[in-house]
Amino acid sequence: MARRTSGVTLQQLQYFIEVAAEGSISAAADLLYVAQPTLSAAMRDLETRVGRDLLVRSARGVALTTDGTEFLGYAKQVVEQVALLEQRYLGRPPSRRLLGVSTQHYSFAVDAFVRMVKRTEGAEYEFSLRETRTWDIIEDVRTLRSELGIVYRNDFNRDVIDKLLRDSGLVFHPLFLAEPHIFISRKNPLASRGRATLADLADLPRLTFDQGANNSFYFAEEILSTLSSKREIRVSDRATIFNLMIGLDGYTISTGIISDDLDPEIIAVPLDVDERIEIGWIGHASIPLTELAQRYLEEVRAVVAEFGVTLLG
Repeated sequence: MARRTSGVTLQQLQYFIEVAAEGSISAAADLLYVAQPTLSAAMRDLETRVGRDLLVRSARGVALTTDGTEFLGYAKQVVEQVALLEQRYLGRPPSRRLLGVSTQHYSFAVDAFVRMVKRTEGAEYEFSLRETRTWDIIEDVRTLRSELGIVYRNDFNRDVIDKLLRDSGLVFHPLFLAEPHIFISRKNPLASRGRATLADLADLPRLTFDQGANNSFYFAEEILSTLSSKREIRVSDRATIFNLMIGLDGYTISTGIISDDLDPEIIAVPLDVDERIEIGWIGHASIPLTELAQRYLEEVRAVVAEFGVTLLG
């Protein structure tokens, strides 16, 4: 099999992917068992062949240029497709599977990730799942630290989120619409209610996910973030927020989709407000998803469909 793509060798693509992941030519050379001068020369030759600067070099290592970020997406596509071809027609064992996902703090995203991993073929894989802040999700996808991100938008934050995505070369793809629910402990007095109102929540601690330096209302993970609350607690992870729901009878507002297996002590109660939450995935506008990323999104759709939620794409 000829291992060239538009004058670029498959080995160069594999080298480039490793250099981008490590942020250092010397670190990548150690992992690849290649001499550093050889790897440096391969990267310079690659840039010559494509006619663009792909890396910014400094004493601290290397970083991707804008062209380099886009090129990395296509390089991963080519390497994955060659591996699948060799597996199917040359009888080679499945290659190491790679996927990075960044998401707001949603249990359905974790549930889908678990299902995807369980159904992944091959003895080796390297996956990452980052539950993190809204701004960091966008940065993760922009820089290809993650292939896709899971975020929400609604009428309040739509314009701000969409502009930030456009400026980053990213696109929002709708997945489903959800009615707002409160997540609370099964022991909370509101747990027996068929629906809850904002008045019911007035004296309960409101739990929200901290957005760090970008703690704008527009980056909040919870709708109605501009409404004042007498008691507010910000947290950084889902385990903590669930513990506070149990220990303080606190609540947070989310999609209503929660896994009994992953979060057995927490339930969702519909919130009586005229709002909708649109959940979607974000990715690069010009870079197609890998097969594994598509499989993950299929698992997301399968998880939310079990809750009778309206799928959008």
